Amino acid sequence: MTLVNFRDPATLADPAGRWIRPGALYRSAQPFPNDNAGISAQLRTAGVRTIVDLRGEAEARDDDWAVSAADGVEVVAARIQPTSGELAAAMREMTTDAGLGAFYLLMAESAPEAVKLAVEAAARPGGVLLHCAAGKDRTGFLTALLLDLLGVPAEEIVADYARTGAALTQIFEGLAERNRAALNDYENGTLVVPRPLLEAPAGAMTAFLELVGSRYGGTEGFLAHCGVDAGTVAAFRAKAAASAEQAVAPAAGVTA
Repeated sequence: MTLVNFRDPATLADPAGRWIRPGALYRSAQPFPNDNAGISAQLRTAGVRTIVDLRGEAEARDDDWAVSAADGVEVVAARIQPTSGELAAAMREMTTDAGLGAFYLLMAESAPEAVKLAVEAAARPGGVLLHCAAGKDRTGFLTALLLDLLGVPAEEIVADYARTGAALTQIFEGLAERNRAALNDYENGTLVVPRPLLEAPAGAMTAFLELVGSRYGGTEGFLAHCGVDAGTVAAFRAKAAASAEQAVAPAAGVTA
């Protein structure tokens, strides 16, 4: 068994190699049901040396990455809690794709230390895998921020996010098996999941990037707000940018 929705954004978002160095950054869902020899071999082949786990404490299990950790992969817990009073209220009010994008920024703003830790881990040598539970929401907005740092155009960032839609059936099957109690709550009508959260709509990522631009002047401004220093940004670009010029030049960013 291997990771669901595992991919290198460079493969599809940048097949010509204009912005991203292949093998620097990967994304996926969490392991279903947990880590195993097949997943460890998959990561070894891809050159992954660091895993950034974006899930909240209640979502993670001690043995989730036991096999890969024993194989020498370091696991960094950058916990972004998916619910809080403010996030729960925003989820209840969510009805549109743009509302999901606003929810992403609210979730990122709620966890500046986790965002900082994740970006610092992404700048480490070797391949780095970002994942949350589904590999769609927290993984999606952090991948978007990192791709924007490399100057990847907004339309390609949005397209990379939307590709997760093709894997959602498999992802939801894995989540249902792993979280049977939560599924029972959903079936009994006590857990309401807004329609946009069940999809990977392009409009959500478009809205997220536009909000980052309008509120913070772009990705670098938002990451600085989270405590990410210029040296970390430079280190990530030096590692993951396709060319030396990109490694030192500011990213294009997204402005409103």
